[in-house]
This record gives sequence, C-alpha cells and structure tokens, in this order.
Amino acid sequence: MKDTELKVISELMKNSRRSDRELAKAIGASQPTVSRIIKKLEKEGIIKEYTMIPNFSKLGYKILALTFVRLKTALNQEQIERAREIAKERLRAGPSEVVMLERGLGLGFDGVFITYHEDYSSYEKFADWLRQFDFLAIKDAQSFIVNLESPVRYRPLTFSVLANHVREMKEKKE
Repeated sequence: MKDTELKVISELMKNSRRSDRELAKAIGASQPTVSRIIKKLEKEGIIKEYTMIPNFSKLGYKILALTFVRLKTALNQEQIERAREIAKERLRAGPSEVVMLERGLGLGFDGVFITYHEDYSSYEKFADWLRQFDFLAIKDAQSFIVNLESPVRYRPLTFSVLANHVREMKEKKE
C-alpha cells in the first residue's frame, strides 16, 4: 500500500468527518488525489464504512461484555459455513446489542461476542439467548464485563492511537 493511501486511512481513522480538502491539507496532497484515493480504497474494500464512536454510557449503556465461547467439538468447513448462516439469521432477529461475533483462538475458547447492555438484566437476556445457539454446541461461555459508568477509565475505545500506529508500521518497513 502506498504511503499516501496509509496517510489517508490514518487521518480518516482519527476523524472521518473531515472533507477531502481538509484531509489533503493534513497529508500534504491535493484534494483530487485524496478523493481518488478514497474512492479506490472504498472500491477495494479497505474502507468498509464510516462511523463514529459515541460515549456509550451517555446513550444508556452501562455494560460492555466480552463473552468467550468454547465449543464441544471442532467444526469442519461445512459446519462452519452452516453456523455462519444460522448466526447471521439469528443475529438479525436477536439482540441488537451484539456488535461483533468472531471465531478465534486463545484461553481455550473458540469465539467471542462483544455486546453492549443497558443493565445487568439486559446482559442476562443476552446470556439466555446465547444458550439457544444449540447448533454451535457451546460447551462453555465466560464473560468479562466492563462497567462503562466507572469513573476510573484507562483507555476508552478509540482508533486515533491505532491510526498513528498504521503509519509507524509503514515507516518501519521502508
């Protein structure tokens, strides 16, 4: 990926509301160049969407839960595809608090859900809903719960730090 493309990505991660003209000024390129790069990155799927990160507690969410799941048995490729389709279907009709569901490895678990909840009761409803995922043959589910109303915060969710890291990684490779 070209340095100018990485600069555009980095700047958009910091603030995606800026105009192409503002982005061009920030990276030292022309506005038409920035516009062309953005269209290219969107077409290639490198830029998937534009969004913002709200203060979730001010929106009424008090809990962030990372729920790790362990399956009874490993799934073969056919079962993985079927599980993916069922998960898409159930997530459309299920709780809207689920912001991410991914397979992965670590701590003896096979996947993770990231969810936001208005209160502990809402989290319990999610946990009950999760138990209905019989097609996954979930053996165990463990959650790490974050109190979003805690006055002690270390580093809330942001992409600004990662944006700087993206540029630094490129510079190290050169």
